[in-house]
Amino acid sequence: MRATDTLHRQATLYTDRLTLRPLTLADAADVQRMAGERDIADMTRIPHPYEDGVAEEWIRSTHAEFEKEEGATFAITLREEGNLIGVIGLGSKDAQGAAELGYWVGKPYWNRGYCTEAARAVLAYGFQELCLNRIYAYHFKRNPASGRVMQKIGMQHEGDYPKEARKCGIFEDLVLYGILKSDFGTI
Repeated sequence: MRATDTLHRQATLYTDRLTLRPLTLADAADVQRMAGERDIADMTRIPHPYEDGVAEEWIRSTHAEFEKEEGATFAITLREEGNLIGVIGLGSKDAQGAAELGYWVGKPYWNRGYCTEAARAVLAYGFQELCLNRIYAYHFKRNPASGRVMQKIGMQHEGDYPKEARKCGIFEDLVLYGILKSDFGTI
């Protein structure tokens, strides 16, 4: 992973196949189209239906969160073509130096390793640039593909949380994974 960064501006991260860059309002239509797909919403905390204007509002909120040091959200784009294929980010750092990783990738880009590649880069950014001590992530138990991403980037299973999250009026089981900075360099 290579990063470019300037003071008070969110970094852009580069991997072999991807560019992870700050979201812009020009991304709103792609975010709305992909995040609005039922298959994406069903496996994430994204609301469905994804109403007009929500993407723009959400993108603005990611900029505000970064300015307040409450998170760093990246557009996942194909390095060659520049197409937005998903979103990945870290939530705000808590008092113990931990932050939550979250991500989604558009359905046409599933099963190609893009999410794993992006997640590795964001973990490196979190540990090296944001000085995090621990990064954790949750997935719905019925979404084992997300758990496989977490395993591939070196996260360890930390627990199961029955009926912890409510999605579309139904309580869902969550699975927690995490990784410490001291363990990240060993994978």
